[in-house]
Amino acid sequence: MMNIRERLVEQYNDEDLLFADGFDEAIIGVSLGGTYRTVYDARLMVAKLIREDEMDYAGAWEYLDFNTFQAHVGDRTPIYVNMEGAKRECYYN
Repeated sequence: MMNIRERLVEQYNDEDLLFADGFDEAIIGVSLGGTYRTVYDARLMVAKLIREDEMDYAGAWEYLDFNTFQAHVGDRTPIYVNMEGAKRECYYN
């Protein structure tokens, strides 16, 4: 069984997708309309740090903002979005 990274690389035929290590559970997709970039739900990333690293809410946001969200690693830098208030439903299988 393929993991999310392998599935996205295969689906988009793009070996150059970049990923934030340790946050695969927060991947929500790939950007379209040009260079493909991995897209993450920032809230799920925060939740992981709270759950697994025992950080508090503010500390997790601050850590990610400084170490991840503000990092630029070229044209393939992943996109981080705050999905606050968004519904996450899928209408097909």
